[in-house]
Amino acid sequence: MGQPKAALDFGGVPILTRIICELKRRFAEIVVVAAPESEDSLQIDLPAIKVIRDETAYQGPLDALRRGLDAVSNEIAFACSCDLPLLDSDVAAAIVAMLGDFDAAIPIVGEKLQPLHAAYRKRCASALAALAARGESRLGAIADAVNTRRIFEHDLLVLDRQLNSFFNLNTLDDYQRALKIAGLA
Repeated sequence: MGQPKAALDFGGVPILTRIICELKRRFAEIVVVAAPESEDSLQIDLPAIKVIRDETAYQGPLDALRRGLDAVSNEIAFACSCDLPLLDSDVAAAIVAMLGDFDAAIPIVGEKLQPLHAAYRKRCASALAALAARGESRLGAIADAVNTRRIFEHDLLVLDRQLNSFFNLNTLDDYQRALKIAGLA
């Protein structure tokens, strides 16, 4: 992208701010796992947000999720990435509600697991640590390491007909498309 995705402007605010504000509609506790301050120019100046800084840059999403789960006070958390500008907190809350007795509720969109648009029990942090200790770096490996409810696309379409909440940014074209979907371009 040439710049941090979280800092991209989305309707006059950085994408990360937009995501946080959207999640605050449904969740009381927000924890952001961010790069070390020396590596991250993004400022997060929102009240009641807990920011956990990585000790070392580029440790990957598996470690970030583990650190985030360790930091939350609730037993259940919704985890997402910072490149979901169309995230819908109602969809997030519905995924949390689908957790039931499972350790994780992970959607599948386009036949791909979405471990960074999913619900986890706090205890999944130990499974993430065990995966990392074995040298595993793929975040999707958590789905086989804990008791996971896989939420299939047909169930997600009931919540989000266009699956916009799952639209993530990987390219500048994705960014322009998200702006158009949101009516901002």
